[in-house]
Amino acid sequence: MKEIEKSISFDGRDIRLTIGLFAPQAGGAVLIQSGDTAVFVTATRSQGREGIDFLPLLVDYEERLYAGGKIPGGFLRREGRPPEKVTLTCRLIDRPLRPLIPQWIRDDIQIVATTWSMDPQVPPDVLAVTGASVAVQLAGIPFYGPMAAVRVGLVGDDFIINPTYKEITSGDLDLVVAGSPDGVIMVEAGANQLPEQDIIEAIDFGYEATCDLIQAQREIMEELGIEAVIEPPQEVDQTLETFIQERTTDDIKGILSQYLDKTLRDTRLDEIKDAIQAQIAEMPEEEPVRVAATADGKALGKVFKEVTKKLMRRQIVEDGVRVDGRKLDEVRPVSCRVGLLPQRVHGSALFNRGLTQVLSLVTLGTPGDAQDLADDLHPEDEKRYLHHYNFPPFSVGETRPMRSPGRREIGHGALAERALLPVLPDYDKFPYVIRVVSEVLSSNGSTSMGSVCGSTLGLMDAGVPIKKPVSGAAMGLIKEGDEVRILTDIQGIEDFLGDMDFKVAGTDTGITALQMDMKISGLSMETIAQAIQQAKPARLHILEKMLGTIDTPREELSPYAPRLLTIKIDPEFIGMVIGPGGKMIKSITEETGAKIDIQDDGTVTVSAIESEKAQRAVTIIQNMTRKLSAGDVYLGTVTRIIPIGAFVEFLPGKEGMVHISQIADYRVGKVEDELAVGDQVVIKVRDIDNKGRINLTRLNIHPDEAQAAREAAGLA
Repeated sequence: MKEIEKSISFDGRDIRLTIGLFAPQAGGAVLIQSGDTAVFVTATRSQGREGIDFLPLLVDYEERLYAGGKIPGGFLRREGRPPEKVTLTCRLIDRPLRPLIPQWIRDDIQIVATTWSMDPQVPPDVLAVTGASVAVQLAGIPFYGPMAAVRVGLVGDDFIINPTYKEITSGDLDLVVAGSPDGVIMVEAGANQLPEQDIIEAIDFGYEATCDLIQAQREIMEELGIEAVIEPPQEVDQTLETFIQERTTDDIKGILSQYLDKTLRDTRLDEIKDAIQAQIAEMPEEEPVRVAATADGKALGKVFKEVTKKLMRRQIVEDGVRVDGRKLDEVRPVSCRVGLLPQRVHGSALFNRGLTQVLSLVTLGTPGDAQDLADDLHPEDEKRYLHHYNFPPFSVGETRPMRSPGRREIGHGALAERALLPVLPDYDKFPYVIRVVSEVLSSNGSTSMGSVCGSTLGLMDAGVPIKKPVSGAAMGLIKEGDEVRILTDIQGIEDFLGDMDFKVAGTDTGITALQMDMKISGLSMETIAQAIQQAKPARLHILEKMLGTIDTPREELSPYAPRLLTIKIDPEFIGMVIGPGGKMIKSITEETGAKIDIQDDGTVTVSAIESEKAQRAVTIIQNMTRKLSAGDVYLGTVTRIIPIGAFVEFLPGKEGMVHISQIADYRVGKVEDELAVGDQVVIKVRDIDNKGRINLTRLNIHPDEAQAAREAAGLA
């Protein structure tokens, strides 16, 4: 393949594509760059594995620390388990790509995106998404593309394309839009309570930019002589489908219109499928229906699912009736509870919506509990809010081995985290690290939005002074030809057999997070706008139910939550407080039982379950870092004696000498005649010489000053 370079400009910011230079044995390869960020993306197709009955698409994203001029930490000094941002970027690439690859493909397809160079101002994720589209076309993989993605930021009142990290952080919007020739295909956003109309305009603005990238890809493929490949699917034998339709349609329609709960409905459908399977098993082996059913062991299940899907969708489009009897814009019954667990759990809440049930648990930690992100390519160095999402198999009535969180769990936790970040209190007002864990106890659609609602309740139960409560709802879509029906608060079967999963979270003021995934090749802006607007009354309805349970954060924290005290010291004293090898800070912790965290700017946060212990540690640190003045009086302890005087430690880490002439108001022959190591004595600072040495005296101390020093030391 000949080498091609192409550049596309957005508001003076270029995206550069290099093709034909790297990885000649990959199916397709492209280097996509903006600023000094360079992402290399490949797409490779190989022979499918026997027995596969789904699209085996694998998307991998790799970040190498050499891209940022870093050497990995740890003993091995090489990259290890991928950080959370890498997993989220894998999902960001996969979500718009998967609907555009024909679902009948059974060949293995792997997309590998690797960040080779990282500009601290240019995020690599949207470049990787667009690069994946280019690589797939170069590899000749059947594809309903091209596809492209851009990020939209909001600086002041202006939308900008592909903002820098600084512009993202300082702005009120971080929106990723992916588009195809048929419309918007994926949306991912975090926003600072923006109105619905602003979000709609931002998505439209971003989609227009993706159209430029789509056109650029078409021009590249035309220059290379590569035509779009859409191989027609093989002709499907309708014998089995016709047989099943004729014998099950009435029964399936009856079940779908009875408004049964999920478990009973699934049981009844399984009974119908089992009855059909039994009928087929009694047929002669040469009967065409039995041949079709036994040619592929999963054929019967797939066809039965397809028949059920068509009937459910037809019922919604033609009759406006959902499987549980709700109207298209109706929310399932909502109930909430808080404070279910003992206060050793700092906050707890149970959120129910229909059969979906999420328990959210809150833990308040100290600044030292923040997640360290230093071994990462991105500017953020730590996280003070952590949201984790767990989806055990019992939540859907299944059994399977339980392993570490998968991409879905990480993605859902990140979405809930993004939804709540805009309403968390400022650090200077609430310096806690906050961890929320959402345990999905029962799942029947939109557990991610259930975790947003449950976590809002849990935070208020824990006494976290959030700015506003957040609720969320998941919107669905059924599209049959030109007929479109938008569904509010979709349940599992509507997600499974529908065309869209559009999650919208926000406060009564505006939106804080969005996530839209499609199973079709794109949606018009008109439909997206309708879905966003239809989500608002649903969110507000759910929010009203939540506030009926707890409407403001509790005034008191759990008695088992750490008490934090924050002081500021001169940064030059940080080393003194820490001490050689951490000796001083360890001794304060041992003496008081408090935990101490020190930041580079001199901010010291002291935490303890009992506030008295935290205050004791603060007093010690304040005394250590106090600027001494001549005339200050303290109670100290004699630490050592030399012929000309005694050394006295009067503050932690601060020691001075009382000369023999300053021990008493009479002549002292030997220091040992007056003082011994371990004696507690009241002393006054005489002066501090130009080398920082502190000279002390026991003379001319007024009794009131001595009494005050004893009281300050707790010996009154």
